[in-house]
Amino acid sequence: MNANKKSEKIRIAIDAMGGDFSPKNEVEGTLLALNSPEGKNLEIIFFGNKAKIEIVLSAANFQNDNRISIVDTKDEVVTMSDNPVESIRTKRASSMFKAIESHKKGETDGFISAGNTGATLAISTTLLGRIEGVSRPTIGTFFPTITNLPAFLTDAGATLERQPRFLYEYAIMGNIYFREIFGVKKPSVGLLNVGEESTKGTEELIETYNMLKNSHLNFIGNIEGRDILTGKVNLVITDGFTGNIVLKFAESFLPVMKESLKQFAETTTLNKLKTGIIAPTLKQILSRFNYEIYGGVPLLGVNGVVIIGHGSSSPTAIKNMILSAVNTIENKICNKIRLALNAHAL
Repeated sequence: MNANKKSEKIRIAIDAMGGDFSPKNEVEGTLLALNSPEGKNLEIIFFGNKAKIEIVLSAANFQNDNRISIVDTKDEVVTMSDNPVESIRTKRASSMFKAIESHKKGETDGFISAGNTGATLAISTTLLGRIEGVSRPTIGTFFPTITNLPAFLTDAGATLERQPRFLYEYAIMGNIYFREIFGVKKPSVGLLNVGEESTKGTEELIETYNMLKNSHLNFIGNIEGRDILTGKVNLVITDGFTGNIVLKFAESFLPVMKESLKQFAETTTLNKLKTGIIAPTLKQILSRFNYEIYGGVPLLGVNGVVIIGHGSSSPTAIKNMILSAVNTIENKICNKIRLALNAHAL
């Protein structure tokens, strides 16, 4: 896909029916993006039930300025319970399939969805294909740290196999993404393992360690789970099985913390007062754990710009997913990944 210059229109295809609160949150998030300083060059193409989308637009008093168009896919939707691989064959008229197809044809410059992650991965890989040199696409995800930058973990669930070649490529792709998006010249890279020593872990991890050590990357060695939130490294490299477990565990932190505070406050009047006093400070501290900050996560390694969001993505999260897609397009991430993998092929 060719990235547009910043002065040109950037066209984003949106699966308007994929999320838990679709199309309401998708539409409201789009309007937030269009009205943001970064959204002045945006064009949005919704794929979904036109009548339902227009109802939300009307409720928001949207005045059509030709920056929004709708491709009517009626009621055909890839649901969260659909089999990802089967959806390629059985849901070709769905909002997700049609939106990704438009990206494949070059009619749009990027795609976002808060729908079925597995289906997004499967359809994107099938239609867009892999960037030359990529063995497996990977899903990256962000974790807050005590530094002013997040940690970027990859893979977060795209591929469960732990092959050294895959992990090496994840590191190359993650390095490009983090460098371009956050402006860090040489992001630090750590391999998630059960200990810091180079001889720790499985044979695959030991082999991966040696590959990364001999690469051009800023590889600092093995890291442990406790190092992720401290910001010890910018990039955390792991397989999709381990990465997804880490991700789901981290997602439980904020709800558990909120419920624990609620239970503490309900025990006594004094505890309620204590909670009330510290609540504003806690809210500010815990805000960095809110997924809405980043909106969605990139699918790296496919021949296109694909941003995947949480099913319950709020309008704010949808807005940030759109702006993340714009940032990825403007920084020509796909082309830079292609060049990097070819230059450092195994």
